Amino acid sequence: MRSGPPTTEQLLGALDAIETQAREGKVPGVVLSRLLRVTRIVRQTLPRLDNLGLGSSQGFSVMATATDYLPVAIGNYLRLPRDWADTRPIAAGKSSVMLLVDQLDLLGTTMDKVYDAVCRADAEAIIVHGAFLEQKFGQASGGGVLGLGPDPVRVAPPPGSGDAADPGTAGPSGAVSTSPSPHPLAPPE
Repeated sequence: MRSGPPTTEQLLGALDAIETQAREGKVPGVVLSRLLRVTRIVRQTLPRLDNLGLGSSQGFSVMATATDYLPVAIGNYLRLPRDWADTRPIAAGKSSVMLLVDQLDLLGTTMDKVYDAVCRADAEAIIVHGAFLEQKFGQASGGGVLGLGPDPVRVAPPPGSGDAADPGTAGPSGAVSTSPSPHPLAPPE
């Protein structure tokens, strides 16, 4: 028997099993739609689970949702007689089906937050890389210095960008224009 956390395949198998159990048990549509929302979010999160770090509480929540929280919630509901579960108030004036809907909504909201946190970690990498590039090469939006040799080369503004300088004069970007080229990427004549 394998020890340690479940593999991605095992987690996907657990999600498949709970969806099958709910469909075969003919849970009401209001329950099935919420269950499928939770399993969809967990499936989207699984490929990024490593980004959460080993032993993180969020990673544990994803694994426990697939292997424990969903199966227990659906299993408890399916063990009850349907007419009793769907009509008899048992807590705070709510029937078993309404309590299950509340539980699935809570799991869905929680998994949304976990997925958002995982994606934000990936997005943070974009921000860090952008800061590195800015530091290395300068502001791209201002036609930054490329740093290709001893003399800095400035990037000319694109044609039609509002630089109405006369030929042979330096524009706001510092580039010297001599004469218009027939093609924006063609070398000056």
